[in-house]
Amino acid sequence: MSEHHSVEIPLSDADWWRQAAVYQIYPRSFADGTADGIGDLTGIISRIDYLRSLNVDAVWLSPFYPSALADGGYDVDDYRDVDPRIGTLEQFDELVDLLHGAGIRVIVDLVPNHSSDRHAWFQEALASPRGSNARERYIFRDGTGPDGSLPPADWESIFGGPAWTQVEDGQWYLHSFAREQPDFNWDHPEVRADFLHTLRFWSDRGVDGFRVDVAQGLAKELPEQLPTKAQLKEMPKDGTHPLWDRDDVHRIYAEWRRVFNEYDPPRMAVAEAWVDTPERRAKYATPDGLGQAFNFDLLEADFKAADFREVIDFSLEQVEKTGSTTTWVLSNHDQIRHATRYGLPPRNGSPDKHGADWVIAGGPEEQLDRELGIRRARTATMLELALPGSAYLYQGEELGLHEVADIPDEQRQDPAFWRTTPESRGFDGLGRDGCRVPIPWTRGGSSFGFGEDGAHLPQPDWFAEHAVEAQDGVDGSTLELYREVLGLRRTLQGAEELRWDESLCGPDVLAFDRPGGWLTITNFGSDPVPLPAGEVLASSMPLDGGELPGATTVWLRRSES
Repeated sequence: MSEHHSVEIPLSDADWWRQAAVYQIYPRSFADGTADGIGDLTGIISRIDYLRSLNVDAVWLSPFYPSALADGGYDVDDYRDVDPRIGTLEQFDELVDLLHGAGIRVIVDLVPNHSSDRHAWFQEALASPRGSNARERYIFRDGTGPDGSLPPADWESIFGGPAWTQVEDGQWYLHSFAREQPDFNWDHPEVRADFLHTLRFWSDRGVDGFRVDVAQGLAKELPEQLPTKAQLKEMPKDGTHPLWDRDDVHRIYAEWRRVFNEYDPPRMAVAEAWVDTPERRAKYATPDGLGQAFNFDLLEADFKAADFREVIDFSLEQVEKTGSTTTWVLSNHDQIRHATRYGLPPRNGSPDKHGADWVIAGGPEEQLDRELGIRRARTATMLELALPGSAYLYQGEELGLHEVADIPDEQRQDPAFWRTTPESRGFDGLGRDGCRVPIPWTRGGSSFGFGEDGAHLPQPDWFAEHAVEAQDGVDGSTLELYREVLGLRRTLQGAEELRWDESLCGPDVLAFDRPGGWLTITNFGSDPVPLPAGEVLASSMPLDGGELPGATTVWLRRSES
């Protein structure tokens, strides 16, 4: 593997997260060190040099806890242990030490809205009578109808199907997601105390921060007479909704912040909070709360200059109100990869997920311009990495991976797929397996170098040309582009601000200056545009003399006049 050197941010820097480049690892699909087809901590440890070569500031580990994998690990059996199929606590400690030694911080996923149905507390609840303390840690209700045989309400879960499941003694429990994921009752003091224990458990082991799953869901207000599904949809999203984004949730995060501040430097957190307005999202990013919240607006934008500028301007306005910093995301474990989205026709305002129809159709090749998609993805990533704030990158995007759409039904794993019918199945019902396929390390082998005994999701033949082995040290490859610009980003990073250069901006062009005298220009169109004078620092695609080709971003240092 080629050598790569850059400036590392000191691990003692309390503000490291404000403009960090964070690389998301989906552990089960990153690297398999034990030859069982499932990625694990041993596999991640074996790739420390690779992570160092990427010049990222932190890694975010998706759930690695004991789990039945009813929801890809987001059904947690034990919040303070490692799934035996993934490793041990001792291996986790080794991984943290090695990453810190490489100048890379560690963020872990926390899933506080629900546990798994195998969690010790839920098993105790099932064995305990109605009204018991064990049941009060979750949300149990009597059924409706003459004999209580009907659910307490007609609510639907996020994954499809009913949101209430009946237990042997006739009561029902709430699960906003899969039935294997019972919702906690966050009014219960033992639930609150136990999660504070969990925060300290991982912080004491050296974890630098937490990504908080379904951060908007914890606090609930459920009256004796529950509203109907139709009534829920009509209720205001102003902090008083019974289930989602209640103002009460911020009292919980204020407790968490006091725990984070017990450490030096304080632990950081980022909320995954799907809320209706940016103003509501900003409440999760305050200094006395989690401190940062995911902004998915750029992920949902078409590859158009006007769409990107609108998102950037609005996002930067919002962070001024919180004192936080914005996050930029183009791909993650729940979304269609951006190389694929950009190779498909634009959404043009459609509320559907970009690329959903293509995935549902099985990924017809004639509809996808793979080369254009990767070119645009490289271009968008360079723009993203030039923006003030933190950038969250998803494993495999540095290889230019496309979405894997043609997974046979019988090999799919996402619970959303198995809980819907073909007639009702949209993209969410088809599942998220296509972006979770294990990534390729070598051109060949039973799993393209992922492990020695295949992979838990099928990998397509075209993975060979995208493998790390095929790109490592190859000038102009997507992998080398990521390494180059992430290294440059560290040396160029300045104050959290930008200034648009209106003399260069146009219908297809965005251009802005960052402190320190460097300029970013992105051409979203197909025709080349003139480049201003200056030293080219990096370019997403080869330049053509003094012109910036279509679908290309360039970073340059302005010539002094």
